[in-house]
Amino acid sequence: MKLAILVNDPLTEQPTAATTVIAHSAAVMGHNVFMIGVGDLTYRSTGPTGAVGYRVPEGGGGSQQALIDALRDPQADKVEISLREMDVLYLRYNPMENLESRPWEYDAGIVFGQAAVREGVIVLSHPYTLAYALNKMYLEQFPAEIRPTTVVTRRYEEVLRFHEAQGGRIVLKPLRGYGGQDVYLVDESAANLKQIVQSIGRGSYVIAQEFLPEATQGDTRLFLFNARPLEVNGRYAAVRRVNETGDFRSNANPAVGGRPHRAEITPRMLEIAETLRPRLLADGIFDVGLDIVGDKLVEINTISAGGLNAASEFEGVPFGEEVVRMIERKIDHRRRYGQQVRNRALAVMD
Repeated sequence: MKLAILVNDPLTEQPTAATTVIAHSAAVMGHNVFMIGVGDLTYRSTGPTGAVGYRVPEGGGGSQQALIDALRDPQADKVEISLREMDVLYLRYNPMENLESRPWEYDAGIVFGQAAVREGVIVLSHPYTLAYALNKMYLEQFPAEIRPTTVVTRRYEEVLRFHEAQGGRIVLKPLRGYGGQDVYLVDESAANLKQIVQSIGRGSYVIAQEFLPEATQGDTRLFLFNARPLEVNGRYAAVRRVNETGDFRSNANPAVGGRPHRAEITPRMLEIAETLRPRLLADGIFDVGLDIVGDKLVEINTISAGGLNAASEFEGVPFGEEVVRMIERKIDHRRRYGQQVRNRALAVMD
């Protein structure tokens, strides 16, 4: 197959990134893989949507590190690409990564993905529903019993009222944010509450969320593909994330003190995943990272969720290969059924 993977910038990708895991696995399995930066796309009303991208070395270059080194080589094989000639366009860019310096990135991959769907390319996840699913408020569309009590606002008075209703302990974070940045725990004293709300509110709506005491022991990121937990031989793709600095944030981003550990999957985690399944199927969301604290789902990451490399290492399972096999089956379905099976359904079809 011809697989095009859309990232923020191929030259800033890391060897341990989940995207690199999948790209390397696909190349090792004999597929033609191309990495495209979200700023290197071109739409033409008179012709196919195109891009300039990097061809991943045949066989993956030998290792994930070698793959990244090959992309960064000044002599790297950078080629003109017609998306119409690709079997699959996989959206793996992070819309939040450069929100201040490159705000145009936020929805660029989505709208170009929509153009690719119209040209007959399989796009993962389905870009029309991904347009709203990548927002943190997507979580609020799932049953209340699996998520913490939440208020989304820019009004200090609303946050203060919520703080009091929650017994004086809440978490504040931006509606547009990632990686544990600008996440605050406000205790009974409510010190600097107004300043925090104003600071977050300058660039985003504010999420005020019920504090879950279990957060101090970390969270678990569980990966779902085709709306089911990714599992190989009884081993689940998941990572336990613990902040070893004492910070309540459990994100595995080293910048906030997070470290990944092997995860233990509980029946409650699988119950949460099953609760999400009908909606993810309906929306055509191919891959998801669920962040679970205690018995609650605190975030649902519908694009570019990281941690698959660590999960593979902890479990001794090449999860990237299983993801590629799922994509291969989608191409088989498209060849058999053509456009009778629309992209939204195909994106989550086993």
